[in-house]
Amino acid sequence: MELANATVLITGANRGIGRVFAREALARGARKVYAAARNPATIELPGVEQLQLDVTRSEDIDAAVHRARDVTLLINNAGIADLGGFLADGAVEAARRQLETNYFGPWLMSRAFAPVLAANGGGAILNVLSVASWISSPMLAVYGSSKAAAWSLTNGLRQELRAQGTQVLGMHMGFVDTDLVRDIDRPKSTPEAVVRAAFDALERGDEEVLADELTRQVKLGLSAQPGVYLQPIAR
Repeated sequence: MELANATVLITGANRGIGRVFAREALARGARKVYAAARNPATIELPGVEQLQLDVTRSEDIDAAVHRARDVTLLINNAGIADLGGFLADGAVEAARRQLETNYFGPWLMSRAFAPVLAANGGGAILNVLSVASWISSPMLAVYGSSKAAAWSLTNGLRQELRAQGTQVLGMHMGFVDTDLVRDIDRPKSTPEAVVRAAFDALERGDEEVLADELTRQVKLGLSAQPGVYLQPIAR
């Protein structure tokens, strides 16, 4: 899918990767960019249309569909991360919070906008995933389970939407230098690098992009013996 003349809706566009997605979409010639956030007043990027959207609220999603009937690319970027393992205090509650945003959010957004994309020629959906879909540690266990669910969602949507000509791209990445992982002491990619990789893949027509070296190594290790997912993420 070409970014030139596209109409793009980006969830969680007020900061981090989402803000860079919006900026790069404009730079690549998008006709319109809807920058969505729970509080649109926090969106400070010239050239975008601010859109109030909490992906966990069905009424916000309905309002977004009503307003943005011209969307040709949906970027499901909004996400939250609570650090901790499955046996930690509050883990179940943390899982529910993260699943609501990281899994049900993209599911509900994709379902709502699938008819819009079909009406506009097929278009594309880009889901922001994570290397934590494939490997885990006590630090990222609960978060990773929500991203594993989102990976499965992405694979299923790809099959269901292929008939209407909608490209579904899953972007896997490791640690990126944003507020979301500011407390994690690991090498990090820049948001600009992962967004460029994602948009280059989108424009090639790809269905999956591995946006950094860590993710490429982990993907290769999935079929190793023993599988890389049997080992914890090194801190």
